[in-house]
Amino acid sequence: MKAAPRHRRRSAFFGRVCRFGLWVGVPVLLAGGLYGAVLLSPSPLGQAALQYTADRMLDGTARLGLVVADIKVEGRETTDRETILTALGAGPGTPILAMSPRRAKEQLETLPWVRSAVVERRLPDTLYVRLVERKPLALWQHGGKLELIDREGAVIPVAHLDRFAKLPMVVGESAASHAADLLDMLATEPDLASRVSAAIRVGDRRWNLRIDNAIDVLLPGAAAANAWTQLARLERSSAILKRDVQVVDVRLPDRLVLRVNQEVPKEAPTSKKGRPPAKNT
Repeated sequence: MKAAPRHRRRSAFFGRVCRFGLWVGVPVLLAGGLYGAVLLSPSPLGQAALQYTADRMLDGTARLGLVVADIKVEGRETTDRETILTALGAGPGTPILAMSPRRAKEQLETLPWVRSAVVERRLPDTLYVRLVERKPLALWQHGGKLELIDREGAVIPVAHLDRFAKLPMVVGESAASHAADLLDMLATEPDLASRVSAAIRVGDRRWNLRIDNAIDVLLPGAAAANAWTQLARLERSSAILKRDVQVVDVRLPDRLVLRVNQEVPKEAPTSKKGRPPAKNT
């Protein structure tokens, strides 16, 4: 077998030297330079020397290849990529050691859709970002405002709510923090849940449901899940919510109280302009 040409052996040798300088020499340079600058840092001259040393060191690491070449983002569904890059404060060609993962994490978590973020430098040239985005749960009507909330009841600050119009609506000052439990309960009877157009929190202790934009269902404060299951069972067997009913009170465990409409017009007016106002009872 022939020996490798001399110029190849020389290239391999210099490659190993460069790698050694990258992984051993750079940390030594950083440590030495920072130590010297920190000794002078209390004075204005020391501060200037510290900044100068840091800039020179970052420039040196960039020449050795420690620059951002790739940004990997996981978990992004709603937040656009440009917004993420702006929050990171880094892009292709940025010295990777100049980028602060802690600061980038804080900036990402101020974005409307980002619930939590993880940012890592993966040397020599990759930034890794993992996002957990907020999931829209419901529309929250309170104090004359309509806002989008997630499962924790936190407001997702979006400017336009039109595309979320099909989400359930919860009403009342304390409704947001209890919305997830309510909607989980309603989901146990999906056919009836699909007919709920609004849920009104009453006295921070129980819910009224608006069914088919017309009928108010009064749930109890305790054992609401049992009352909901009973109501769904009666609807399947007797279709009580398709009768001339105005209010269904299921707050008593041993009876169902119905309040019927006193007078029904020959031609009931209809409206396609949104949901009628919900009532508290």
